[in-house]
Amino acid sequence: MKIYTKTGDAGETGLFGGPRVRKDHARIEAFGTVDELNSHLGVVRTLPAADAFDPLLRRVQCELFDLGAQLATPAAAAERITAGHVAALETEIDGHEATLSPLTSFILPTGTPLAAALHVARTVCRRAERRVVALGMQPETTIPANAIEYLNRLGDLLFVMARAANRRADVADDPWMPA
Repeated sequence: MKIYTKTGDAGETGLFGGPRVRKDHARIEAFGTVDELNSHLGVVRTLPAADAFDPLLRRVQCELFDLGAQLATPAAAAERITAGHVAALETEIDGHEATLSPLTSFILPTGTPLAAALHVARTVCRRAERRVVALGMQPETTIPANAIEYLNRLGDLLFVMARAANRRADVADDPWMPA
């Protein structure tokens, strides 16, 4: 089977079990941004200091594939991302946050290469969340029940993981100083 089909050359693509839509359709934007996030997490996993986070990041990547598949399916499908997945992210957040000092100001998205890459993934996650919200606002469109909650918690987790990566490397948070 060839990787190229030429069916998208006119700017349209097919949805799972659904019609062909323009490549800039809100549904394509939503699952495309989830895919972009997944790729950023793949880059994060290649960084030397990411070993401690690797099992969690791999699990999240698999969950993002599930979420992307749901978003690519216009008809209601069995929920792949459940409230249990959201709760699992909350448990991870709580575990990492317990090792960190409380924030007293906003911090800059910097530090170690691992922390910086996690911050980039966090911002892409927030964009994915916005794209899913926009998709849900389209007439006659359904989105997976837990998609927004999941992405919201994942963004929080990536923020906490970035801080934890810096702490593990003994790099202090860099506080924002208003100009």
